[in-house]
Amino acid sequence: MNNAEIIELAHQNLANTYGCLPLAFDHGEGAYLWDAEGNRYLDFFCGLAVTSLGHSHPRVVEAIRAQAGKLTHVSNVFHTEPMARLAARLSAAFGGGKIFFGNSGAEANEAAIKLARRWGSNEGGGRFEIISTLNSFHGRTLGTLSATGQEKYQQGFQPMVPGFRMVPYDDFAALESAIGAQTVAIMLEPIQGEGGVVVPQPGYLARVRELCDRAKLLLILDEVQVGMGRTGRIFAWQHGNVRPDIMTLAKALGGGLPIGAMVARPEIAASLTPGSHGSTFGGNPIACASALAVMDALEKDRVIENAAEVGGYLMERLREIAAQFSNIAEVRGQGMIIGVVLKHEAQSVVDACIKERLLVNAAAGNVLRLLPPLTLTRAQADDGLKIIERALRAAPGRRKQAV
Repeated sequence: MNNAEIIELAHQNLANTYGCLPLAFDHGEGAYLWDAEGNRYLDFFCGLAVTSLGHSHPRVVEAIRAQAGKLTHVSNVFHTEPMARLAARLSAAFGGGKIFFGNSGAEANEAAIKLARRWGSNEGGGRFEIISTLNSFHGRTLGTLSATGQEKYQQGFQPMVPGFRMVPYDDFAALESAIGAQTVAIMLEPIQGEGGVVVPQPGYLARVRELCDRAKLLLILDEVQVGMGRTGRIFAWQHGNVRPDIMTLAKALGGGLPIGAMVARPEIAASLTPGSHGSTFGGNPIACASALAVMDALEKDRVIENAAEVGGYLMERLREIAAQFSNIAEVRGQGMIIGVVLKHEAQSVVDACIKERLLVNAAAGNVLRLLPPLTLTRAQADDGLKIIERALRAAPGRRKQAV
């Protein structure tokens, strides 16, 4: 089938929830994707931070093939080696924790919310309220949507689940003043991804950690988008050594396969007992085998170091480019999650990049978000930067006037 045939068939039968671009991809390798007609695209989007090792990574492909030939599913009432091994690897990386596996970031965050409430019921004096932040994004289930601080995602689905309170992100005073008698946890993203690659001030997360300790609250860090090496460390909280009580992962964890994980300190996770929570496909052997291959690549192949080095190079070059244009307000990010904040909507720049076969996307309306593979080379970074510079030149505001 060609692009047009695939797109037409999809539109005839799929619910219109995504507003898909008129592209249909057939295969990928490394930092590149090919559409159904053989056109090659440089991928600075990675399926929204999912294919962090690039496409068709040899470790991941081999792990999936080998496990598919052995076992695909047996239910969580039994044990499997891939699930046991992945739980052990994640626990060790976290510094000692108990794991719950689901299929997505929403499931991981739903589990975190339920665990916080369960702990509050059992050990926290009946407390249940969770403080989250404006501009946040935690998922599409009713529970995670209620924790999300963006009304546009909630419209038409009200009433939201009660028990959530919103404060501005990176505003410690507002956070501290919002704590009440029923507060059990604070839920944050170390960097707000969907909110526009918003990076908090240095020390913010450490102050929140100290506040949680002082007020006997749980700290939940949502690392669904920024975890698994995206920021130049395996977990974003490691940059400030701010270990949470509960952490959530998904996206890059499975190397392209659907898997999510909640990791919690053992004494907190003890509140979950048999029958209190579950997920039919959580801990699927193939997804866990793929995730183990991702862990191997991160730990053995200098992938995380490359994310820090090439990500730093990208931001440095983007700031040099920004100095030439009056329509760029800021370049921000960490490692391989980068936001170019524009003084106008970003979709026109996204469209111009895609016309030149570079995949990027817009976040928060005016932010050009870059989520390249962690394996990106400096030469590939330069190729993408040339396209971005041309797209910015064609956008409103364009070049600064010579003084």
